[in-house]
Amino acid sequence: MKISPRELQKMLQTVRRAGLSIEQVEGVESVILKFRGKEVIVKNPQVTSMKVGGQTIFQVTGEVEERAIAVEEEIIISEEDVQLVASQAGVSLEEAKKALRATKGDLARAILYLKGA
Repeated sequence: MKISPRELQKMLQTVRRAGLSIEQVEGVESVILKFRGKEVIVKNPQVTSMKVGGQTIFQVTGEVEERAIAVEEEIIISEEDVQLVASQAGVSLEEAKKALRATKGDLARAILYLKGA
């Protein structure tokens, strides 16, 4: 549905009277929405920002492209695990933490890795 510039101006005036602030955002080259396992890229976007009740809403239109991305698991390493690996392998806490990250939190593998086994 195409809207003429004149109709658009009338719509904008009506919206402004309702207390909304709408403006075109210039200079945007692309918009990337990141999801777990994929990205949605909007190329050559037309972006409009609307301010309503203290919040800003962005409306984005353009050429959409999707691409898969690798999902990295977030590994939570406790300080106790770091201390255990450091004491068992005879290394610093920082080295133990790096080994735990490299072995994805596997204590035994981290100790063996640090001992060179």
